[in-house]
Amino acid sequence: MNNLSSYIDFANHHANATPKDIEKQCNDVLTYGFHAAFVNATYLVIAKKILSGKSSVGTVISFPLGQDTTATKVAAANNAATLGADELDIVPNLGFFLAGDEKGFSQDMTAVIEGARMLGKPIIIKFILEPGFFDNLPDKKEKMQRASELIKASGADYVKIGSGMGPRNPTIEDVQLIKEVTGDSIKIKVAGGITTKEGAEKFINAGVTRLGTSHAIEIVTNH
Repeated sequence: MNNLSSYIDFANHHANATPKDIEKQCNDVLTYGFHAAFVNATYLVIAKKILSGKSSVGTVISFPLGQDTTATKVAAANNAATLGADELDIVPNLGFFLAGDEKGFSQDMTAVIEGARMLGKPIIIKFILEPGFFDNLPDKKEKMQRASELIKASGADYVKIGSGMGPRNPTIEDVQLIKEVTGDSIKIKVAGGITTKEGAEKFINAGVTRLGTSHAIEIVTNH
């Protein structure tokens, strides 16, 4: 396994995050060699200044609900890109999908990607599926796999399983279910409940290439 730190997006999406919290987070990203600092959009400029290209900076869009209007999402994605975000973790409108409106679900995603990439700079796009919202469906497996296929078709770079704020955290089974239909054609990130080195390594061994966590330091220092 490659350096564990390189898989980790160190996140702070707390409502009470202060500029000093973000400064410490970004300095920890540099100290431990984490892949990225994920911050709320208001702190993108601070994070970019501290990390200055040594690590990536990401933010979330329409988080954690996904039910902002498409126009609001497009504007937020474009603004984040303008402020220097390297990566966006975006919540799609799962309500559209669960209602059978695959076209609306897909159009929302493709519009947001277009807004994010309007500046012409490379930006990594991840769309978030909350696995817990599929659990009570009689065709859970088929629905999760279909949603993953639509995310792949949108032009996104990742399916992200879990926001860390949904009904439950991601599992190895979720990863296997999605990889069954996508193979290696789209990357997978997981977030939520990853607090130990052992837990992180299990996901990596299952084929996950990125882990989102607020417990990054505990994971790499084993305490």
